[in-house]
Amino acid sequence: MRVRLWPQSIVGRTVLVLLAGLLISHTVALAIYSGNRLDTLINVGGQAAAERVAAVIQLLEDVPAAERPRMLKALDLPGLRVAWTPDPLVEETIDDPLAARVRDVLRSRLKVEEVRVTLRRPRGRRIVDRPPADDDSFAPRLHRMWHGVPFGQVVRVSARLSDGSWLNFVAPLDIAESLWRPRFVLSLLVMAVLVTVLVTWALRRATRPFAAFAAAAERLGVDVTAPPLTEDGPSEVRQAAHAFNVMQQRLGRFIADRTQMLAAISHDLRTPITRMRLRAEFVEDEEQRSKMLADLAEMEAMIAATLAFARHDADAEPRRTLDLAALLAALVDDFAAAGKEAAYDGPQTLTIAGRPTALKRAFANLIGNAVAYGESARVSLAPGDAQAVIEIADDGPGIPEAEHERVFAPFYRLEGSRNRDTGGTGLGLAVARGIARAHGGDVVLRNRDGGGLAVTVTLPLG
Repeated sequence: MRVRLWPQSIVGRTVLVLLAGLLISHTVALAIYSGNRLDTLINVGGQAAAERVAAVIQLLEDVPAAERPRMLKALDLPGLRVAWTPDPLVEETIDDPLAARVRDVLRSRLKVEEVRVTLRRPRGRRIVDRPPADDDSFAPRLHRMWHGVPFGQVVRVSARLSDGSWLNFVAPLDIAESLWRPRFVLSLLVMAVLVTVLVTWALRRATRPFAAFAAAAERLGVDVTAPPLTEDGPSEVRQAAHAFNVMQQRLGRFIADRTQMLAAISHDLRTPITRMRLRAEFVEDEEQRSKMLADLAEMEAMIAATLAFARHDADAEPRRTLDLAALLAALVDDFAAAGKEAAYDGPQTLTIAGRPTALKRAFANLIGNAVAYGESARVSLAPGDAQAVIEIADDGPGIPEAEHERVFAPFYRLEGSRNRDTGGTGLGLAVARGIARAHGGDVVLRNRDGGGLAVTVTLPLG
């Protein structure tokens, strides 16, 4: 579940964290603002209600008692319900900031002896003084008015007049709608979507150089002479691209210097070897002469192998389309014609993009090792979805598992002597893996269950 919910990419993680922070901060800020806004609106609404009640009280104080019912009938409107009774309908003022504010406003505006204010629904109370006979509907209407208004939406006031009677008011509070209505929530969601789209676009542009660096690093591992990265974009990206290009140039110079050095050594060594070969021809003892010439030939072969390994001929050869199946079959036929036990099992044709000479050299080394140390070589080829898998199996003693990686080191040999009849130069596996990796593949070893060694080579089809 954690893996599914938590994105794996930088863009996904950044967008998720930013969106969560945005929603949380907006929710908390709006909750605080909504509470303060509601308090402010209630206070303003209470102030307005108190002003209206004070105006009516002042008006009725100046009107004779006989005219008050008619005046009250005219003033009794949906925005301000008024009733004149001998007893107060509000029993006592509740301990509430809004009620206290309304009471304070009325006391500051009017010279009344007592004012009671409540925001809660009062208990049922009998109206003592009934209105005139020609308005019998007034009392039931007042009762519905007084008890039928939702809690918290009105303020109820009872003010004592100078003659001892009471004016009772029901004034609705002018409180705006809550912020948490569908329109507001929809606008918040739209804003979150727009922010997500914008941030995703910006992050994709910002992280695009990472993909370019990954591709360049992969390309460098295959071809050290690959084109350099384009040094553009933000300053950090330009700096990283420049450092990568400098590293690639240094690697190229290092390889070129090593190749040049080994070529010079090879050239310098071949001259005295040639002189020694000429002098060996004058040795009268035929056995000693043959041994000396064999040693000199071995030295020349080792120098040539070392130089070829350092030169990385596979990197210099251009890629082209080749038939891998035909190449493997031809190599197997060559070894079989030389009297070695070798067989091929696979398709008649399989086309890949590669360097023919380099691949031929790599597979010749691997098949040669199999027939030399494993008595036979069974080569199989199997095409996959994106790569070709080549296995070269033999019937030899195998290689200890702890040595499976060490044998790929240049000049490393399991057999301690430097006799080429038993161990060669120690470059065959190193050259094969270097060529395979230069093509974007690899070479790995495993011991077969029935005995012998299996060398698996993977090469991309494209």
